[in-house]
Amino acid sequence: MSALVIVDRLVKYFDIGRKQRVHAVDGVSLEIAEGEIVGLVGESGSGKSTLGKTLLGLHDKTSGTVTFRGEVLPQKYRPTDFRKYAPHMQMIFQDPYSSLNPRMTVGEIIGEGLRLHTSLSAAEIHNKVAYWLMRVGLQPDHMSRYPHEFSGGQRQRIGIARALILEPGFVLCDEPISALDVSVQAQVVNLLDAIKQDLGLTLLFIAHDLSMVRYVSDRMAVMYLGSLVEIGAADGVFFAPKHPYTEILIASNPEPDPAHERGRVSTMIQGEIPSPVNIPPGCRFAERCPKVMPECRRETPALKPVKNDPDRLVACFLYS
Repeated sequence: MSALVIVDRLVKYFDIGRKQRVHAVDGVSLEIAEGEIVGLVGESGSGKSTLGKTLLGLHDKTSGTVTFRGEVLPQKYRPTDFRKYAPHMQMIFQDPYSSLNPRMTVGEIIGEGLRLHTSLSAAEIHNKVAYWLMRVGLQPDHMSRYPHEFSGGQRQRIGIARALILEPGFVLCDEPISALDVSVQAQVVNLLDAIKQDLGLTLLFIAHDLSMVRYVSDRMAVMYLGSLVEIGAADGVFFAPKHPYTEILIASNPEPDPAHERGRVSTMIQGEIPSPVNIPPGCRFAERCPKVMPECRRETPALKPVKNDPDRLVACFLYS
């Protein structure tokens, strides 16, 4: 499969005064193949959402590039850039309660992209909105209602329909299930998976629930303090993690099947994630790592293929 999205040494810093910077995304490189779902995991504050939003142009890039279908995207988006790329790159937001305009009907919300980016007639837009409402498990007569009349899970389905009605090539799912009840999360993930199979969507799926990410993703990328520390096939990363941080994340993830015993590390993660303003020297995980070595505090390990497993990339001196 050819790469649809190529992220090359992407950096996003936020200046906070007194010559201080938040190192939110720091030199991330990642390729996403056409038709692939890549899951992005990590603790809160690791930079996952900032990476996704910078990729889509919602944040200006400090440096580095993002290439979509062979075209290098602008460092700083202008209004004309958003109009150009919005039909092809869309986002499903985390909070289904705040991401929908309460003053617009469901039909207006879902059909807004068609009105802005196509020349379809009002009747054609109405029919397409009705189709997508049914596609996400709602009813055509729901288009005259307002967001407050729906549950959280139904609102997220509306958000999915709004993002996918233009049939974009790439969709960023920014923790789309974290605000939903557990019973609804699987329904939303199954819906996305079914639509992905039909449309051949390419997704970057950001989430905290590693079990859910493993279920929906082809590959999994693990992010820590602005950098990627491991990338590989979702099952491989989940069942045989290489980086100590990934190992601890997996071990601390709730196991839904009590009959299945997954290997546990002997030491749970210690302390808090360091400040992204004052990045520690060497490996960023060294201060919390149960397997830390002297070189970890001096040098920053590169993200590179593991010996005998070229599809697994790990940033750790244990595999250098």
